[in-house]
Amino acid sequence: MLRHLARRAAGFAVTFLLISVLVFCMMEIVPGDPASAMLGTSATSETLAALRAQMGLDAPALVRYLRWLGGLASGNLGVSYTYGVPVGGLILERLAVTLPLTGLAVLLAVGIALPLGVTAASRPGGVADGVATLYAQAGIAVPNFWIGLLLIMVVALGLGWLPAGGFPGWGEPVAAFRALLLPALALAIPQSAVLTRVTRASVVEVMNEDFVRTARAKGASVSRALWRHAVPNALVPVITMLGLQISFLIGGAVLVENVFTLPGMGRLAWQALAQRDLIVIQNVVMVFATIVIVVNLGVDLLYTVVDPRLRRRA
Repeated sequence: MLRHLARRAAGFAVTFLLISVLVFCMMEIVPGDPASAMLGTSATSETLAALRAQMGLDAPALVRYLRWLGGLASGNLGVSYTYGVPVGGLILERLAVTLPLTGLAVLLAVGIALPLGVTAASRPGGVADGVATLYAQAGIAVPNFWIGLLLIMVVALGLGWLPAGGFPGWGEPVAAFRALLLPALALAIPQSAVLTRVTRASVVEVMNEDFVRTARAKGASVSRALWRHAVPNALVPVITMLGLQISFLIGGAVLVENVFTLPGMGRLAWQALAQRDLIVIQNVVMVFATIVIVVNLGVDLLYTVVDPRLRRRA
């Protein structure tokens, strides 16, 4: 198991380096100049050169990449061109919104998809199966930002149950949770639709396996064979899809946070892109990529917990 963990950690390091190279190269080819964006069109060439030297933009690309990589390793992510404050502080402040939002969206997606998918698989072709199929098709077809707008109009403005936007801060935990509930639901519905289809297909496949039929022949009820034997053995593809969905949830947060005016990482990335704050953009992208890599590493290790065969193979 230690060797297995070491191999996965080495893969994590290689993936992190490759992504850092890709992100840096993408920022290099983006048109525009941060110094020109900060000083405006009336700045002289001498002023622009001085500001570029102050920001370290006059150094060769390889030197700037190595400086940035060293900053990532030490936690010194540089200073925002727009806000004039350390980027690390900006990101930590916004992660306090985005991480709980993503975690709540995952819980809602799993809470919707697992019961619905398992119930649909228990009686294929039945009413529950038809409802699950309809929900999955509708959830996949509708984008999350449109769901967010619909939730604002119906739940927030029409019924007045939850706030339509904004974030009061974690000093008021109940109000903060209420502010995150609608955007988390907007993120969760499309992902739960995908997860419902995967859960149903996986459980139906396992229910046709020999060991489930043997359990039924020994007198196990349908419910016991379903929950005791089929569902645990059907979790590996469900966990795989859940790990892949983290990247979609983080990408969706960029739009949903702007719809609900949440001060999270997605809104920070959007504002930095509009203001051409490239140092913020590349660090935000790296943080997003690191979260996705870590989650998928955790999912990979979770396989060995769910399936003993994979643990022995590892």
